Amino acid sequence: MSALELRPRNSTYLFLAVVVAQLVLISAQVTTKTGAPILQAIAFGIVSEVQLAGSAVVRAAVGFWTGYVDLRGLRDENERLRGELGQARIALQQERALAQRSRNLEQLLDLRSRIALDTTAADVIAAGATPEFRTITIGKGTQAGLRPDMAVISPAGVVGRVIVPSARAAKVQLLIDRNAAAGALIERSRAQGVAVGTGDSVRLEYVSGSADIQVGDTVITSGIDGIYPKGFVIGRVDHVERSGGAYAGIAVRPAVDFSSLEEVLVVLTPAVPDAAPAGATP
Repeated sequence: MSALELRPRNSTYLFLAVVVAQLVLISAQVTTKTGAPILQAIAFGIVSEVQLAGSAVVRAAVGFWTGYVDLRGLRDENERLRGELGQARIALQQERALAQRSRNLEQLLDLRSRIALDTTAADVIAAGATPEFRTITIGKGTQAGLRPDMAVISPAGVVGRVIVPSARAAKVQLLIDRNAAAGALIERSRAQGVAVGTGDSVRLEYVSGSADIQVGDTVITSGIDGIYPKGFVIGRVDHVERSGGAYAGIAVRPAVDFSSLEEVLVVLTPAVPDAAPAGATP
């Protein structure tokens, strides 16, 4: 390319440079309504927009980090509060259990003070593994004077009898066991019979067809079996069925909730027929 071809372009660039320089000089001399040079105002506007954009980015970054830190703090606080709530619930359950045990012990002491029998309190430490044999294990044995066929009672009523004592524990046959039985009578009419376990309840057998028995009657021990002292509650008549003038079935709802037993009393005094313990149902 020749030098003549480069001159027009160089002249054009020079001309543009001169024009821009003049515009800059003019802008530097022209002022805005506020008195500031227009060039300065333009430059400030450009710079301020850049600063605003940078400030927005910084604020966003700071806000994100602060939010993250706050969120992390809230999560930690929530975890701590959940832990404290769990501990409070456990403590409340323990307090309820202690309160219930205190009430049970108070009822046992009250029963013990009302009956003229020698008794010893024992904790229930285990239950039978199968429904065919309804038994519990208590934490007292021969060292505490327990012997086979001693009656076991609770504030609600008759529990059962000791069948296998060891040195420090004893197995108790519950009254609802299929092989369990106790002499019984109707508290209201004094009609007699035998309370027999059915596995989960009790039925009254060997009752005279002329006996007066009604639903809701209280069934108590008669004392004729020589195991259970007279007058302790067995349960209430739940259903009465007659057939041909005789009683075909008398269902008794036990007074004791065998699934929630925690403490019991073992009667150390041998049962005497027709001798009602003081404080028991006459």
